[in-house]
Amino acid sequence: MKTKLFIPFLALCLLLSNVSFANPTDKKSPDPEKDKVLISVLNYMLTRGHYVEKDLNDDFSASVFTSFIDGLDPSKRYFTEKDIKEFSRYKYQIDNQLKESDITFYNLVYGRFLDKIKTAKNYYGAILKKPFNYKKDEIIDLDYKKMEYATSENQLIDYWRKQLKLQTISKIQDQESLEEEKHKKDKSYKRKSFTTIEKEARAEVMKSMDDLYIRIEELEHRDWFSTFLNSVVGAFDPHTTYMAPSIKESFDQDMSGKLEGIGARLEKKGIYTRVVELVSGGPAWKQAELEEGDIILKVAQENEEPVDIVGMRLDDAIKFIKGPKDTKVALTVKKKLDGSTRVITITRDLVQLDETFVKSSVVEKNGKKYGIIDLPKFYISFGDQNFRDSAKDMEQEIDRLKEENVEGLIIDLRNNGGGSLETAIKIAGLFVDQGPIVQVRYRGEAPVIKNDVDTKIQWSGSLVVLVNELSASASEIFAAAMQDYNRAVILGGNQTHGKGTVQNILPINQFYPNYEKELGFIKMTIQKFYRINGGSTQVEGVYSDIAMPTRFSYMKYGERDIEGALKWDKVAKANYNQVNSYSNFSDVVTKSVERINKDPKFQLIDEYAKWLKKEQDDSTYSLNYNQYSEDLKQREKFAEKFSSVFKYESGLAFNSPKYEIPLFNENQDLKEKRNAWHKNLAKDMYISEALNVLSQLKLRIPQEIVKN
Repeated sequence: MKTKLFIPFLALCLLLSNVSFANPTDKKSPDPEKDKVLISVLNYMLTRGHYVEKDLNDDFSASVFTSFIDGLDPSKRYFTEKDIKEFSRYKYQIDNQLKESDITFYNLVYGRFLDKIKTAKNYYGAILKKPFNYKKDEIIDLDYKKMEYATSENQLIDYWRKQLKLQTISKIQDQESLEEEKHKKDKSYKRKSFTTIEKEARAEVMKSMDDLYIRIEELEHRDWFSTFLNSVVGAFDPHTTYMAPSIKESFDQDMSGKLEGIGARLEKKGIYTRVVELVSGGPAWKQAELEEGDIILKVAQENEEPVDIVGMRLDDAIKFIKGPKDTKVALTVKKKLDGSTRVITITRDLVQLDETFVKSSVVEKNGKKYGIIDLPKFYISFGDQNFRDSAKDMEQEIDRLKEENVEGLIIDLRNNGGGSLETAIKIAGLFVDQGPIVQVRYRGEAPVIKNDVDTKIQWSGSLVVLVNELSASASEIFAAAMQDYNRAVILGGNQTHGKGTVQNILPINQFYPNYEKELGFIKMTIQKFYRINGGSTQVEGVYSDIAMPTRFSYMKYGERDIEGALKWDKVAKANYNQVNSYSNFSDVVTKSVERINKDPKFQLIDEYAKWLKKEQDDSTYSLNYNQYSEDLKQREKFAEKFSSVFKYESGLAFNSPKYEIPLFNENQDLKEKRNAWHKNLAKDMYISEALNVLSQLKLRIPQEIVKN
């Protein structure tokens, strides 16, 4: 989507001409000029282009102040009350500093944070050298927002002690349970003493802390400055974020479901880069020399000397390993199995992340076939219009299911966080005649109606859309359109996530084009979208026609629970013709609700959801080992009641559509993934109820059009 944000270059140059870059005060920043340019340009872009017209005032300043400090020290184990008091002299001055491209507040807090990081290693090292007092009656509250900053260094060390003690107790408890299980299986097994277990537990915590600080020390000024920038832009709304160039690249990869490289997922393990997974169908997977668990020591481009990546940041190591299609990379690898070192040369290629894409299954119920289409996200490749996207894939998948003679479709949007607005509109158009799908509005302007202009209806049969509390954004656009047209039954959690805002990703250099250094991107909220009935999906989401208890029913997961989220509002409804597709819609919905309310399984899920909410709200733990163990036993005893909560067998057989069967001969991994998915579908009570609803819906023939 093109942005309507336009910043005259001359005006921006005049703004920046007032910024002085001489004698920078931030000696820790390798590029203070760039930092100030970023502040100036972002300030200009946000105040003129963000959906919310927001003054940079004292309230804004206080928001940035709190967000940045919390971002650096969320568990309050670095800064003290004295530090916060010193920082507070800028609490209501940050807005003024930003207007002048002054980053004094950032420099002060960031500099102090670096000092605290160095000291912290001494704290946890000294604390973990000796056993804790496990008989002492004390508690820890992990809701750090309620906790005051330490008034002294001794109190700060005590905060550290409690957090490390909890980690150690947890590991002791896990190991003691494991020892008990071993003894049950083998009565001759000699269990480790508490002293031995306790010592090993502290050593494990020490190692995990050392690993953590290796990763922290790898972070550079640009990483911490990004945290500050996100505190600034996030004060406008929670979905506006600053994206460094590497983050933008990952975002594009995630949105498109493709990358160019060797097809391996990597992680940092201590100072090493380790292979976590090989992407099915990727070059490394096809070659079958690189394996999960292998450690990459060196990377060499074609005809170049190898670069040692041991100790290198993971992001930087990945830059060497990834590369354009058809180029070769030589990896010096330490093999997991035998510890040998060998060089593996791989030709890079286009890698498709299959779990991102549409997939379908066919099931027979009462002698009739139905199709299930799983859509994980509304994906699109912005840089390659010829590459697959969710709209093209959905259209093709429906064609394939029509060849299977299915009589109804379930579109599964559970956990679908959204994606491309463009593809959401096109996919909605596959199920209705041409007409409005969604309304979008820039700040201060009348809403614009986005229409499906294709008169073709790809699927005119019965339709159920399955959602939950994690279905968001583009998922809500699609579900809302199907509900407003009365085209589908919406079934799932009580309401969807409630993200009714539109973000655009803008290259910052575009607004300061003569600047040679890469400034990154801003993902900025520029619009809100509204249903064609006029109501926003912001905060409210889409309420299901048939609400089913889920584990999220009472938890804080929605937009309504996010601090700073934009408010719900409404606009005039669009002019559209509601399709009254079903002759028995109300009757089917009523019967489903009755089934769900009477079903002991769903009653148990509702009780389980209430228990999860209670557990979420109780953030305290005993640090007396015996009491901790007793509390854990009580929780486990109570949890036993819910051990069977999601155990369910529908007795239905789910299968791949015919086109997919030949692919299994070439791709055993795909076959295994599909088999696992089909087994899960057979155990999914939400799918089962969706099939009940789908099988009972009766289409009007011909479809009756009701003027809205």
